[in-house]
Amino acid sequence: MNTRAHAWMPASPCGAGCLPADAGRVNFVTAAGRWMLVVAVLTTAPFLTAGRLLPRPGRLAAQRAFAHVLLRCAGLRLTVTDLRGRDEEGGGVLVVAPHVSWTDVLVLTAVAPAGFVARSDLLEWGLLGALARRMRVIPIARERLRELPVVVARIRDRLAAGETVAAFPEGTTWCGRAYGGFRPALFQAAIDAQRPVQPVGLRYADAAGTIATSPAFVGDETIGASLRRLLRHRGVVVEVVLAPLERPGSDRRDLAARCERSVRRNDDGAELARLGRAVHDTAGREELRAGR
Repeated sequence: MNTRAHAWMPASPCGAGCLPADAGRVNFVTAAGRWMLVVAVLTTAPFLTAGRLLPRPGRLAAQRAFAHVLLRCAGLRLTVTDLRGRDEEGGGVLVVAPHVSWTDVLVLTAVAPAGFVARSDLLEWGLLGALARRMRVIPIARERLRELPVVVARIRDRLAAGETVAAFPEGTTWCGRAYGGFRPALFQAAIDAQRPVQPVGLRYADAAGTIATSPAFVGDETIGASLRRLLRHRGVVVEVVLAPLERPGSDRRDLAARCERSVRRNDDGAELARLGRAVHDTAGREELRAGR
């Protein structure tokens, strides 16, 4: 999962050692019930994302409700803090957030459905891949540097058309206790379309309020193993903070830095921030050139 084809590729040091050795677990009956509920909800997904069968407002509401239900079936409780003003404009918005797990997509969908920029092999993940295609995922293969400008152009076109697009600028998943820097390349789409960016803080916490790593999808873990652990965990809350919009400006590095500061504002740990910044600075120059 963290194999690097080029020096510019995002890489995370997070792996199996970041995952809890003995996380709090629910009993077998509860876990089995969660499995059945998740399967039942997933079977309805094609109907809730079925293109033009529903008008757009109804389709977005259905997707939001679907994500809420699936999160609860998996035992994740969602809290949202909205710090935005009341004068937010309509139209296309680029949503950016930290990346911890595949569940981040469900979390953001529950808050504000969007088209996602996601790893290209997600489209091959069986039912999840079929759902991703119906949700108009924009695939990105970070090992293929030459394709990055095409991805940026697709995001730009959707923003200009008034759509919401969500991306994870760290470029790979981290455990939540450590994190990477926001890479600037995808922010060029917001600048080209002159559309604002919505930074979203995202944190998984346990019952004591400390960072929980049980939902993390890191290292070489399979999606099946991640799902099994998730459905056995106990008492994880997903804390979402909707920060004020950031105007695009004309410099993608500056825009990325502003959004990163916004989502990290409530984080602790200067050493972790410096770690993420070091990874960002040493690996970002090639990606910057590719996005031009």
